[in-house]
Amino acid sequence: MNRQVQSEIRQGFKEQLDYNELMNCMRCGFCLPTCPTYGQTDQYEAASPRGRIALMKGVVDGVIEPDEDVEKQLNLCLGCRACEPVCPSGVKYGHLLEEARDVIQQKKKHKMHVKVMLGLVFKQLFPHKDRIKRLHYFLRFYQKSGLQRIVQKSKLLHILPGNIAELERTIPPIASAGALNNRPAYLPAEGQAKKKVAFFSGCLMDTMFMETNDATMKLLQKAGCDIVIPSGQGCCGALHAHGGEKEMAKRLAKANIEAFESLDVDYIVLNAGGCGALLVEYDHLLRDEEEWRERAKAFAGKVRDFSEILVELQFAERELSLPKQVITYQDSCHLRNVMGTASAPRTLLASIKGVQYREMEEADHCCGSAGVYNITEKEMSMQILDYKMEKVNKVRAQTIVTANPGCLLQMRLGIIREGAEERMRAVHLADLLLEAVNGQGVS
Repeated sequence: MNRQVQSEIRQGFKEQLDYNELMNCMRCGFCLPTCPTYGQTDQYEAASPRGRIALMKGVVDGVIEPDEDVEKQLNLCLGCRACEPVCPSGVKYGHLLEEARDVIQQKKKHKMHVKVMLGLVFKQLFPHKDRIKRLHYFLRFYQKSGLQRIVQKSKLLHILPGNIAELERTIPPIASAGALNNRPAYLPAEGQAKKKVAFFSGCLMDTMFMETNDATMKLLQKAGCDIVIPSGQGCCGALHAHGGEKEMAKRLAKANIEAFESLDVDYIVLNAGGCGALLVEYDHLLRDEEEWRERAKAFAGKVRDFSEILVELQFAERELSLPKQVITYQDSCHLRNVMGTASAPRTLLASIKGVQYREMEEADHCCGSAGVYNITEKEMSMQILDYKMEKVNKVRAQTIVTANPGCLLQMRLGIIREGAEERMRAVHLADLLLEAVNGQGVS
């Protein structure tokens, strides 16, 4: 990184980072035990929230060069935001991290292959629903044609960077093209309607995880919700916001606000903690745009995780049962640390008859998925996943439940790495609850 680029990054930090927020850090250290990378690097100070804030402040103050070492530590952060709930000063670390990454992403000159890959993911794929559909069609063909078995046996994926070969095995069965092209626009409540909600279907959640979306909406119907599913919605923009593509995240946020704001609904409901954490902060993302500030605030104020709605509508009092099994819950970091949802999923799980729920140690500790982190920072991601699986094994869980697609794939990867596919599974909370409605599922 040459001096000109470093100078531009320093100036960008000065302009975009909230200096008062940097100064709010009292260096008390309450964040240190909550930080996965701090623990996995033998308590290396620069790999902690406190240390990273010090690096950002040092760059702004001109006492630290924004070189590769600074960028490395900012990239090593999972962005799990577990540091925020325990911070006595209420430092919004996640906001600082996103701004810093945005500056570096915009100023740094990437190698051509990196630039092409980032462009494909952030600009050519996720913002376009039709292209995500095409990816869905390809994955369906890949699984059903026998091509997947051939590729796995050939070990062709092992030549690719990161842990693509392992992650490929975690992809769930892909729904048919017919199902994808016949998504509902409205679903009535079963029985008396108690609430009217809009469902945020997302991008990958409504393709790769379509069955989980369907399960979520069925649960909401059974709980007494009329559901509107606006067609104009799209990707939430979370990957962009976390990956230094702030302007694209803003474009996607505006499109979603426009899709939902005319609807007369009680809540905007979703089932993916990673998406929800950005949706509830659209007002922060668009805080500098006068035309959008209040519209974003109104949108964010209605966003809720589906588990909160189910608990509010007393779904846990229904007759829910499953065959005998030991269940544990893995928190989605963003669902817990940003959306503040931790008790609702546990209340629902505890209501299922026939199962034994065991709380694992450090259930709120990040699993190491963090968007594309398990690809870009494979070594650290796998260290964190192995640590998580130690806690899972300690409670002898047969079913690991979570509430975010990235966490779900990561926990499936943990099961594969443990060679435990015959005795353990990972499942989304919505899918498990739908199994429990009729007492179905695996023992």
